Amino acid sequence: MTGSDTIYAISSGIGKAAIAVVRVSGPASAELLSCLAGGLPEARRASHRTLRNPATGEILDQGVVIWVPGPGSSTGEDVAEFHVHGSQAVAAGLFDVFNSIRGVRPAEPGEFTRRAFSNGRIDLVEAEGLADLLSARSARQRRQAVHHMMGRASSVYEEWRSGLLAVLAHVEAAVDFADEEGVAEAAMLQVKNDITGLVGSMTAALEEASRAAEIRNGIKIVLAGQPNTGKSSLLNALARRDAAIVSSRPGTTRDVIEVAVEIEGLVVTLTDTAGLRDGSTDEIEQIGMGRTRREVDGADLTLWVCSPDIVGSHMIAEGVSPSLVVLNKCDLLEFWPEESGDTLHLSAATGAGMAGLVQRLSRLIRERYDHADEAVIVRSRQKQAVRESIRHLNDSLSHDLSQLELVAEDLRKAAWAMGRITGRIDVEDLLSAIFSEFCIGK
Repeated sequence: MTGSDTIYAISSGIGKAAIAVVRVSGPASAELLSCLAGGLPEARRASHRTLRNPATGEILDQGVVIWVPGPGSSTGEDVAEFHVHGSQAVAAGLFDVFNSIRGVRPAEPGEFTRRAFSNGRIDLVEAEGLADLLSARSARQRRQAVHHMMGRASSVYEEWRSGLLAVLAHVEAAVDFADEEGVAEAAMLQVKNDITGLVGSMTAALEEASRAAEIRNGIKIVLAGQPNTGKSSLLNALARRDAAIVSSRPGTTRDVIEVAVEIEGLVVTLTDTAGLRDGSTDEIEQIGMGRTRREVDGADLTLWVCSPDIVGSHMIAEGVSPSLVVLNKCDLLEFWPEESGDTLHLSAATGAGMAGLVQRLSRLIRERYDHADEAVIVRSRQKQAVRESIRHLNDSLSHDLSQLELVAEDLRKAAWAMGRITGRIDVEDLLSAIFSEFCIGK
């Protein structure tokens, strides 16, 4: 990968389409656009042009071209866009011209975004948000990705890092005046208050991180219960298709079955599991029950499914803490039971009560994930760096006034860890924070 190369790619996807968007970024963008379109159009204005092969004069297509000179482009470099008909032959004709110019080559995966980061147009968190937006499958995933792509999470990280640099500047100043009575003590009192506030803010963000990650990765709802309580029928009813085998024979489900659906704008993985019961001597069933317990341990929400025709099925298995208890097969009862507590009554076979289950799941999801799509920390890389920063901040609080150099070193490590999140690590930031406190003329 060479930064001086000019790169190109179809940004609208490969294949037959009405319109194809071909992007070019790099120092030869102006030359490419000019020779194909008969001159450069006005910057940042769409212009309709006839595109010709400069070597033969052959018309390749008619389309819209856009010229965006750097550094004000999306990549920070000169950028040209060709909006042409979505024909593979048209694209091939353009690429033949591109490849005839020295230093022009096809872009590597993610290279446009990489150049945007290298040229300071976006930071790492914004780049990750863009990647998440491209793979978003639900409304909440989209909202979370946009939150990061638009720099709203980055602004919080930068606020924390600026706070760390300001505290470090105070400590550096206290080191210079360590011999003057009372100066270091007063400075360190303020420093400790500031550090405590930063640790509190970061810790609160970490507490939201797990739920935010669940939005990004999708949440898991596990259906658990004794054999033959209708878990598979319930999965099929929620998925609205026959995803699991349904049989009156107990223990039909031996393996884990997963189906993806969308509830409350979230991608939800419904997981059907083998029934849990005591006294089974069937080796395969025991393996299935072991898998059930692992799925329950890793679930975000668990539904315990019981039914009136399975004696004792309302007794929740040891180690299972359900978010909701579902009494299935209520169509077998002479009278529909009244709702009580956290138990929901329904019939997966007839569909009665299914709307109520979806409403209850929606409410549980809203309660659990409210505002989590605006969380600051969503990736393990971010979580690790924030934890590292908190650790260094706590270490800085353990030193006394005779160890101001150690306090400063811990703060540098904390600021470095925070800077790694956005990718903006620069000693000039620290110098600016220190010298900004000097008087004019000093």
